[in-house]
Amino acid sequence: MVPHLKTALNGPLLELEAKFLDAAPDIERWLRHQWQEHTPPFYGSVDLRNSGFKLAPVDMNLFPGGFNNLNSAFLPLCVQAAMTAIEKICPNAKSLLLIPESHTRNLFYLQNVAQLVAILRLTGLDVRLGSLSPDIEKPTSLELPNGTSLLLEPLVRTPYRLGLAGFDPCAVLLNNDLTAGIPDILKHLNEQFVLPPLHAGWAVRRKSNHFVAYDEVADDFAKLVGIDPWQINPYFSVCNSVNFHDRQGEECLAANVDAVLTLIREKYNEYGINETPYVVVKADAGTYGMGIMTVKDASEIVGLNRKQRNKMSIIKEGTNVTQVIIQEGVHTFERVGKDDKEGVAEPVVYMIDRFVVGGFYRVHSGRGKDENLNAPGMHFEPLAFETSCSLPDQYQTPDAPPNRFYAYGVVARLAQLAASLELERTEPIEG
Repeated sequence: MVPHLKTALNGPLLELEAKFLDAAPDIERWLRHQWQEHTPPFYGSVDLRNSGFKLAPVDMNLFPGGFNNLNSAFLPLCVQAAMTAIEKICPNAKSLLLIPESHTRNLFYLQNVAQLVAILRLTGLDVRLGSLSPDIEKPTSLELPNGTSLLLEPLVRTPYRLGLAGFDPCAVLLNNDLTAGIPDILKHLNEQFVLPPLHAGWAVRRKSNHFVAYDEVADDFAKLVGIDPWQINPYFSVCNSVNFHDRQGEECLAANVDAVLTLIREKYNEYGINETPYVVVKADAGTYGMGIMTVKDASEIVGLNRKQRNKMSIIKEGTNVTQVIIQEGVHTFERVGKDDKEGVAEPVVYMIDRFVVGGFYRVHSGRGKDENLNAPGMHFEPLAFETSCSLPDQYQTPDAPPNRFYAYGVVARLAQLAASLELERTEPIEG
């Protein structure tokens, strides 16, 4: 369910919004059945792009780091959803260990951690923070800009459990995406739940696996609603064994870029769309807006200069890029702000368990409608409540705020469902 919102919207009317509005009872019933069959990730955030003719997810994060960007009005939804998620795992849970990212100087990220702690504590849990950083050898207080602080403590490992000195939690919640690898201290915790599971981290996870699962979800959903699945699903392809420094895999990249662009052109011709097709080439593992480039012609891939190759070679934690996903670029026609402060925007929708709990616009005044907005210079505009209602409004037009955000919430939940399938299928076999 998605709350009514009052954010100003300037994007075009989506035919999809009308379809979703008409089919809302069928959609909710279908999703309810899906959640009886599949367990949603503990939490997640989805980057969406709305082109007017297409509304599609372009990234799915299983370790969301922007809870501080949600409007405070969403707090009750967050707490209620977190209660549901925790009751499934550990009905009598009293304590929880939260493990954040190891970087301790990013104040925006730390404010996210503080908000996450606040949400979890309101569910009745005793929440403490354990750090994977070797620099945290004793309880360390980190001061935040709002005058509050976080206490990071060194982890204590016993044969099958993880905790802190004098603290033995029921479950371990990761807000660390494990880009640099899975540390030994997190392995073989046979007596505790680890959320999300270790194979959800970027040391193992691949975006292409997610979008393979999303293909299936989108196809099934499209049949239910009566739409072309392409309207909610970006084309993609994958290149393995890429080394940008050594120019290894350029032929594979160029061929796959050309193939995906050809598919997009065919759809644009079918629907009479006059925009320029493009693809986004990005690391198949990782986030933080690193290792990404926009391409409009396969020739752009051949002979990248040193600066471009360096940019594509390494992502967060200095991890080398060896596999990339070539994903259909989805223009964004959303704009937020006024006059000289207006910027191109994309919605980011947050979920806990199977519930949409809020979202915000990622806005960049220096980027175009066909560019990556997750880049220096971006800012966030929280999506604000208009009322406390959590249903679409059948009596308003399809592009009215509650109905547009209902459509966003539907597509975000499809991505969350795909993530549940992805995690089921990539779970390592114990042996």
